[in-house]
Amino acid sequence: MNDETAPLHLLDSHPDGGRIRSRRFKDGAAMLVVEASGLDAEGREALEARLREAALAIPEVNSVQVAMSVSKPQRTLIAIGSGKGGVGKSTLTANLAVAMARMGRKVGVIDADIYGPSQPTLLGAKDKPKARDKQLIPVEAQGLKLLSVGQLVAEGQALAWRGPMAAGALNQLVEGDWGDCEILLIDLPPGTGDVQLSLVQKARPDGAVIVSTPQDLSLIDATRAIDLFGKTGVPVIGLIENMAGYQCPHCGEESDPFGSGGAEASAKSLDVPFLGRLPLSLALREASDAGMPPAAGDGPAAEAFAELAKAVLAGLEKAGA
Repeated sequence: MNDETAPLHLLDSHPDGGRIRSRRFKDGAAMLVVEASGLDAEGREALEARLREAALAIPEVNSVQVAMSVSKPQRTLIAIGSGKGGVGKSTLTANLAVAMARMGRKVGVIDADIYGPSQPTLLGAKDKPKARDKQLIPVEAQGLKLLSVGQLVAEGQALAWRGPMAAGALNQLVEGDWGDCEILLIDLPPGTGDVQLSLVQKARPDGAVIVSTPQDLSLIDATRAIDLFGKTGVPVIGLIENMAGYQCPHCGEESDPFGSGGAEASAKSLDVPFLGRLPLSLALREASDAGMPPAAGDGPAAEAFAELAKAVLAGLEKAGA
């Protein structure tokens, strides 16, 4: 047996021994390189503590150094964008994420909307993220993980950031300690400006979902968003029509304050998949303000978001991600 590792063979029988990738021993000092992929910051700390304790229990060992090796996980990034604000993009992002989590996926949300970061409110997440080794640790809410630009400043403070500052902050979110998340939904700022372009180029999403209302102005702007993703090589998974129709809670009469079917027609003309539509809903607005996404419960709204989540995931597979 190699003299450099001889005393450390006793660690092979340890429950975490399978994570040890290399080991060295010299003059009473042990050096371990440990595979920590799939563990969050707390899990890595616990793993290091267990192996350090086990190594120090070996009579010949006087000191221990543990180096963590983390393989970059395969993770799918989905950008949720819109050509303009006020179309319900953030609400849709939150509920799609919750619906995917309820399907058994490990999901994270990046709230990159520097003009109106609303995911902490929508998901009822009041905690602030901590940092470890210069990485932000996402907070947990509604069965998923969240990092938001709104968590980086005091409540009510304006995010008066120029391009480079915004890009730097958003990079911190993307490079956060996302642990075992399989899917990250990125709630982009509305529009097609420098911030959106920088984030798309840095994060390299595997696909994009565009949100629009049925009205012509929203569809014109949605077309610009689709063009942005096309020019940056990001596949457009599809278009979702929000605020499509309204049922009066008093008389039950249905109306179309923003028009009807415009997004589906535009998707067809642009050769982009149409993923589905959601009606204008007072209950959805009230639940969102209260930090209780309808996708987390039961009923028609939860079913609608579940169907949209399935359509997004199916579209992602077709896009080759």
